[in-house]
Amino acid sequence: MQLTPDGQQFLTDYHLATLSTLASDGTIHAVPVGFTLVDGVARVITRRGSVKVRNIRERGHATISQVDGGRWFTLVGRGTVLEDAESVAEAVALYAGRYRQPQPNPERVAIRIEVDRMLGSAGLLER
Repeated sequence: MQLTPDGQQFLTDYHLATLSTLASDGTIHAVPVGFTLVDGVARVITRRGSVKVRNIRERGHATISQVDGGRWFTLVGRGTVLEDAESVAEAVALYAGRYRQPQPNPERVAIRIEVDRMLGSAGLLER
């Protein structure tokens, strides 16, 4: 599925989203995040010891949802945690381009989500 021009704009405007992962007890762990989407890959920067990192490492499933009024977008895929300096720097640069330059954090890692499925409100996806 491809993004419409409105969909591309929606995914580059300053909006926070919710990242949902599966917790060890089978419940959903949902937290606010900033994210980027480039070439079918979503990225989230976070700290190494976060619950979302543990959930991605153990179960891999990830869903990102962004909502603004009646417009919404959901990205579903398999996540991996990246710790190498090059991957983290790439994720930070993308984040800075959409949001702001984050403060340095020696515990920073990146979550990379290969998007398998996109859902969205009317006008954001080519049907």
